[in-house]
Amino acid sequence: KATGAERGAAIATTGDPEPDLMTDLDGERVGRARMKRLSEIWMGHMHAALVNWTGVAFPNEGWAQQIFGEPDVERLWEAVAFCTRLDEPDPVAAWQEHMSRLERRAAAVNALELDALRFRGSGTDLTIGLLERSRFACALFETADGVRYVPNMPTEEVFTTPDLRRTEGVVRSTQPLALLGQTVRGLELCFEDGRIADVQAETGADVVRGQLETDESGRFLGEVALVDGTSRVGQTGLNFFDTLYDENATCHIAYGFGIPEGVEGEPGGDGFNVSTIHTDFMIGGPEVEVDGVARDGRTIPLLREDVWQLRD
Repeated sequence: KATGAERGAAIATTGDPEPDLMTDLDGERVGRARMKRLSEIWMGHMHAALVNWTGVAFPNEGWAQQIFGEPDVERLWEAVAFCTRLDEPDPVAAWQEHMSRLERRAAAVNALELDALRFRGSGTDLTIGLLERSRFACALFETADGVRYVPNMPTEEVFTTPDLRRTEGVVRSTQPLALLGQTVRGLELCFEDGRIADVQAETGADVVRGQLETDESGRFLGEVALVDGTSRVGQTGLNFFDTLYDENATCHIAYGFGIPEGVEGEPGGDGFNVSTIHTDFMIGGPEVEVDGVARDGRTIPLLREDVWQLRD
């Protein structure tokens, strides 16, 4: 609580040195083992924009072993440097240019006045309804005190907060998901009336089911994000087994907590998901088409074969 009261800043490191630590444990128990009160406090800080925060990766042998099959930390540092633009002559200028481009991209989608997004391909046929006040944004945030910051490094997405009541269809993940010390592969969710009605996966389904049991609101979406083939994370061709990186390789959705920056005005209200869960997983790629459905009924291509279809 003191972090919010004192308008503090928070830095979180990622890059799990033991990414499969919980593999031999019961998945549902692992999914239910959460510090829910801590999540409630942190989500409250985010809703009120009280803190500026960021997540950054720290390469280590265990993480490198998971990615490359060998503990090549130097190779992992090189990949991290590429994804975070540290390989540029002036990384600060490169980041400023990159964020400006993402802001333009978000503005181009907002100008379409979309009512819904549709994803089709690779086992997915999913329609995600948007709120009238949903807006696309990039990960350039501002606190209540006017501090501008980038919460995720890297970031390649433009995202919005959907209407939790209006997701229908089936979605299948296109990349593995590292979740709570286990790896979920081939995750498939079926949505009915906005709610996750069924969870299947090749591995790790139980940890997802256990997580969802801890918060009924977690069964509804809180984010949908668009990422195209220009993503530096995607260009590496690696699966990082770390959501900070993998969610920026391709399009993704998140069940649980709605993002305040993804709506006009104050967060909350009808259709905005308030939850203590927020789990992103990847659903995009060259084989997945993404369309926008405008409020006047027009269908507008947004992504084809990982190529962005709008001018930005």
